[in-house]
Amino acid sequence: MPGLVTATGVLAFLADEEPELKVFALKTLNDDIDTVWTEVASALTHIEALYEDETFPERQLAALVLAKVYFHLQAYNESMTFALAAGPLFKLDAPSEFEETIISKCIDQYIAVSSLHHTPSKKDLPPLSTDLGSGAIDSSALISPTTPFSQSSVPSKSLLARASSDDNTILDPTFQPTKETRSASIAQVHDTATQVALQNVIERLFENCLKEGKYRQVVGIAVEAKNLDVLRRVIKRANEDVKSGKTKVQEGSQGPAEELMDYALSICMDIVQERGFRTEILRLILDLLNDIPNPDYFAIAKCVVYLDSDEEASRMLRQLVTKGEQDSIAIAYQIAFDLYDNGTQEFLGKVIKALPSGEPPKPKPAEESNDAAAEREPLLEGQENSEEELPEEVAKVYKNIRTILDGSKAIKLNLEFLYRNNHADMSILNKVRDSLDGRNSIFHSAVTFCNAFMNAGTTNDRFFRDNLEWLGRAVNWSKFTATAALGVLHRGNVTQSRKLLEPYLPRPSGVSTGSVYSQAGALYAYGLIHANHGADALDYLHQQFKDADQEVIQHGGALGLGIAGMGTGNQKIIEDLKEALYSDSALNGEAVGAAMGLIMLGTGHAATIDAMFTYAHETQHEKIVRGIALGIALIMFGQQESADRTIQLLLANPDPILRYGGVLTLAMAYCGTGSNKAIRKLLHLAVSDVNDDVRRVAVMSLGFILFRKPGSVPRMVELLAESYNPHVRYGSAMALGIACAGTGLDEAIDLLEPMMKDPTDFVRQGALIALSMILVQQNEVMNPKVAAIRKTLKKVVSDRHEEQMTKFGASLALGIIDAGGRNCTIGLQTQTGNLNMAGIVGMAVFTQYWYWFPFTHFLSLSFVPTSIIALDSDLAIPNLKFYCATRPSLFDYPPEQEVKVEEGPALVTTAVLSTTAQAKRRAQKKEKAQRRESMDIDTPAVSKTASQPPAEDKMDIDEDKKVAAKPEESKDKKEGESGDKEATAATDAKKKAEKEKVGYEIENMSRILPAQLKYISFPAGRYKPVKKPTGGPLLLFDTQPSEPKVLLEEKLNKVTTERAPVAGAGASGSSDGTPRLSGGAAQSLLSQLQGTGAFNRSSMRELSELLQLGQRMEQDAAAAERGERRVRGSGNAAAGSGSGAAAGSGAGAAAAAAVLNAVDEDGEGDEEAPTPAEFEYFTDAEADDEE
Repeated sequence: MPGLVTATGVLAFLADEEPELKVFALKTLNDDIDTVWTEVASALTHIEALYEDETFPERQLAALVLAKVYFHLQAYNESMTFALAAGPLFKLDAPSEFEETIISKCIDQYIAVSSLHHTPSKKDLPPLSTDLGSGAIDSSALISPTTPFSQSSVPSKSLLARASSDDNTILDPTFQPTKETRSASIAQVHDTATQVALQNVIERLFENCLKEGKYRQVVGIAVEAKNLDVLRRVIKRANEDVKSGKTKVQEGSQGPAEELMDYALSICMDIVQERGFRTEILRLILDLLNDIPNPDYFAIAKCVVYLDSDEEASRMLRQLVTKGEQDSIAIAYQIAFDLYDNGTQEFLGKVIKALPSGEPPKPKPAEESNDAAAEREPLLEGQENSEEELPEEVAKVYKNIRTILDGSKAIKLNLEFLYRNNHADMSILNKVRDSLDGRNSIFHSAVTFCNAFMNAGTTNDRFFRDNLEWLGRAVNWSKFTATAALGVLHRGNVTQSRKLLEPYLPRPSGVSTGSVYSQAGALYAYGLIHANHGADALDYLHQQFKDADQEVIQHGGALGLGIAGMGTGNQKIIEDLKEALYSDSALNGEAVGAAMGLIMLGTGHAATIDAMFTYAHETQHEKIVRGIALGIALIMFGQQESADRTIQLLLANPDPILRYGGVLTLAMAYCGTGSNKAIRKLLHLAVSDVNDDVRRVAVMSLGFILFRKPGSVPRMVELLAESYNPHVRYGSAMALGIACAGTGLDEAIDLLEPMMKDPTDFVRQGALIALSMILVQQNEVMNPKVAAIRKTLKKVVSDRHEEQMTKFGASLALGIIDAGGRNCTIGLQTQTGNLNMAGIVGMAVFTQYWYWFPFTHFLSLSFVPTSIIALDSDLAIPNLKFYCATRPSLFDYPPEQEVKVEEGPALVTTAVLSTTAQAKRRAQKKEKAQRRESMDIDTPAVSKTASQPPAEDKMDIDEDKKVAAKPEESKDKKEGESGDKEATAATDAKKKAEKEKVGYEIENMSRILPAQLKYISFPAGRYKPVKKPTGGPLLLFDTQPSEPKVLLEEKLNKVTTERAPVAGAGASGSSDGTPRLSGGAAQSLLSQLQGTGAFNRSSMRELSELLQLGQRMEQDAAAAERGERRVRGSGNAAAGSGSGAAAGSGAGAAAAAAVLNAVDEDGEGDEEAPTPAEFEYFTDAEADDEE
């Protein structure tokens, strides 16, 4: 039937009295409504009358026609309302634009209505004291920090006065903008029938999706609508479909129910921003997982860590151990590693207490049994009998689990990995040391930080041991920083920490051990070694802090105590720290405030915040206020909505330092959430606050909020990076560095490259540090800009005309880009996706180096080893290989810097007097005449040999000619050879890249980058991983447990830890008074000469002997010239025959180095050593002969 051309005649039937004609008219219009809707629009009143007429038989048809007309009129709310009234006539599976639009509108309406009726289960922290808002400051006379020129009360339109729309609502989780989202166009549905119709449409939609197996769509709508009943129903339906056979599952793969829970878990952690609702979803997923016969234990572990459910964690571990199978024990070990990686010390301590000790029961005397029972922990009371009856194997398993949970095993494995794979390039460090004057405290600290970061966790303190003279130049706080660097170098070496720091640690009262700055630095270092692993160290540091009677030692003790006791919530320590805080000492107040925040990290403890906030208004010291602001921010770590009240109080304060703390609290509370309301608040402060510090930290904090979405940060700070305010530009650079750390993101690098040439020195500093964070562990194959940026960093350090602040930043950058011996990246989230609490805190405190350089060491807490350490069910390290399906060069270590041999100063040509030149010309003429005579007279060979004087003269002249001719020939030859070699090297590199095979094997305990994990696989064989590799310790299933094992040898066990080097203990010079080169200079020169490849072992031995004699007092000029001539004349012979002649020469260190640089052993394929410039010597005897 052809379509309608005009609807005029059909519309006339709507006014007819016969219902059949009206129905016919509606059906005809419905079929061709897309063509004639413009004419039908004029008759809407007639069609609506038919719909409202309850006696009309086809009311639903009238509603459908109305819905389509309103759809074309773009009145979508009315269209949806009539479409819902159409009932079953509204087809969900019709492929037209009308149905798709209305379905989308219905889903939006359902989400809005359902989320509105959802009542969040808020678990707020105890309220803060009301004195903070009223008594501490006079809010009636508050001057807005955003309106500096107004001397009246806060204007009605200012940020702080918007109590109803900005301050309270923007940080309220239920706040929704009135226009920005789809909720702006949501229809107000008050009719019960319409609500029921909407529910029916959604149910029909859900059913269609479930029949087709599209479970994820329903889960997404349920989560967005905050309808947990639908979420539970969908997951159970997916499980029932598998049991009934409707859905087939491939062997070895997850079922749809498990996949759905993984999907719900991922969107819950990454997308859901409201903390209360996220907790509800995780609790639901945890309940559903426990109902499954063989659940995903790793997903359960992820839930229990976030929910802080230590009972659930211990129950799960007990359940796995009780099974007694090797596979379940391996899973229990892996879960223990995951719990340690993600949990706080307080959480892990509770889990450990709830587990059997694994130790055999000790017999107790009868008289002490009552006391012992009284002192026993309540959690262990019900476990006494079970512990006594534990079999030996089960007790061993529990003991291993406790070792993993307390961190001992993971720390030991990471320490072994960093030690055996250390690829730190010491030549870069030596270059930084030589370029910066160690007498300047800023430069001395810069070299210290560079060394600490470059060798973090490797236990390699050789730089300090080789440069004791340089180390001795440190004074006061530089000495504090240098001593604390030992803690970064030996981080994790918990068993040897006391022995290592023994020379510096404070002794019992009354015994002096040197500088108080070194003692304070040693306590700081002790805390860094035991970072986030207090255990035994906490009591020692606490006692040292209490016994300290000097403020400097209290400063170092507070920092060490805070780092070691991170997140423990120890009230005794807090009380002692409060006492030190109330002493009102500016010297230790900043450290004490930060330490209080570290101890109460993430607890949101209201009483501690109340006391700190109150004292911040009482003290007059800015350093104390700054420490308190930092501490409050750390206490509110991860609290999200619970921290909103504290944030408001801090941001409403007229003191810019407390507003600074408010911004930092906002960053810590919402870190990693990507919260839109937090971002809006930070952006507003970044452009409105009058204080540069507040604006800087506001922009910088964007990096903490968005580090899980690094790609969005460059676009967000693009305009801020070009701000007129240098503090905003610096904040933009650091935000990029924090959010994009370790990603090598090109967009971030493009923004930072122009900032390296910024006119302001600290902006250049921030850009260099940010670039090093982004490019950590990147090579030229992954990012071609790495080489140029590394070159720029070295150039800035060595540039004499560069500002101190920029050189300081470049030094830090050179250490960060090679962090941990090039085996660490900067990780603000764990390998399983949770927040890395220690890493985020370390980064946050590191940014405070702006005010206090020793805070720089905190960045080492963000360094995460990048490895896979495969372990079997006995926690041993098997000798196996992984397969990586890429080219080896893609993830290879960056090449080490080529050491250029420093050429000695050019020897000045000896001045030749005119009389000497005339005598020389006469001698040459005489020699030519003798040659002619010898050619004319046929003399036998014997007589020719016997004529000694003429032959001697002739040989001298020939030698002179050869020496004169050789430099030019060798120079031309060498230039040609070097050109050929460069061309050949470039060709070889190109061919190598072309011929490089895809796929190679990697040894166990090797460096594997996060981007490399997706290419890693396990070859078929004896071992299989318990889960997909995510980095770090990885347990393996042993398919052949009865076969003998081949294990990797742990190299660190063979190393004896020596006491830390003490400046001045190894002064250059021998016992006999002979001056010598310092160990660092000699080692540097030896390594440089070895790099040339032109020396064999014997010549290197001779060189070392020369270097020992090199710093003797130089003799007069004539003796030095004669000594140089003798050394040069006998250089080649000495190189082959021994060191007697060389050692007998009295040449100075510079002359010896210059001569030996030119030694050529003529090894096959070796490059020619550079020949010294041409010069001649004349002795007094020769001058007399010539005359």
